[in-house]
Amino acid sequence: MSAQAPISEDRRIYGFTATLLGVSFDDALARTTDALKAEGFGVLSDIDVQRTMKDKLGVDMPAYRILGACNPPLAHQALQAEPDIGLLLPCNVIVREAAPGRVVVGFLDPQIMVNLVGKPEMRSIADMAEQRLRRACAKLGGETAST
Repeated sequence: MSAQAPISEDRRIYGFTATLLGVSFDDALARTTDALKAEGFGVLSDIDVQRTMKDKLGVDMPAYRILGACNPPLAHQALQAEPDIGLLLPCNVIVREAAPGRVVVGFLDPQIMVNLVGKPEMRSIADMAEQRLRRACAKLGGETAST
């Protein structure tokens, strides 16, 4: 199976995304999990938003998952620097079907934690997490735009 290049990367004030074309949702989800694992992140939680909306509200929607990604060494450092940082952990990653064959994968920018907490010692931890998440994003295929 060849890697499909993201058609775009979009930086928002709270994260960055890659849009994949010509892939199924399940393939994009598996590739995202593999890319996270390659950067030392495990998936602690996997919320199936599509199923939850159907079960709780009877609403149909495209496939949408929220992955709670955690890099244990970085999480440990963050918790040592700020015990209440757990309110902002783990790093959320979304995988959502925008259209058939078009899947958006979004990553929370760890710098958000630094901005919210206001502790300078968090900056280096967030920098390391951001670098790893950006590499995971790039591993989804192709090049990503620098921001």
